[in-house]
Amino acid sequence: MSLDKQEIEKIAHLARIALDEDDVPHYATNLSNILELVEQMSQVDTANITPMSNPLDAVARLREDTASESNQRDHFQQIAPQTEAGLYLVPKVIE
Repeated sequence: MSLDKQEIEKIAHLARIALDEDDVPHYATNLSNILELVEQMSQVDTANITPMSNPLDAVARLREDTASESNQRDHFQQIAPQTEAGLYLVPKVIE
C-alpha cells in the first residue's frame, strides 16, 4: 500500500504536524513501508502459537494481614494540637 501526497498531508494535519514540501515523499515512503509490514504481520498464521507468559498473570505471594502493634491512637491524640471525633485537625492549606 503506497500513500500519496494528499494522504500524507491529511495524516500530518490530523497529527498536527507541520511538514515541508520536500519531506512529503520521504514520509510517504516510510509510512508506506510501515503499513506494508503491518499487513505482512497480519497475514501470519498464529493459530497454534502459545502466548508468551505475562507478568500480570502471576499471583503475588502475600503474607497474612495481621496487626503487629497495639492501637495507640488515644495516646498520640493526647499530644496532638487539635483533634475531633478521633481525627486530627490541621490548618486549611488551600483557599
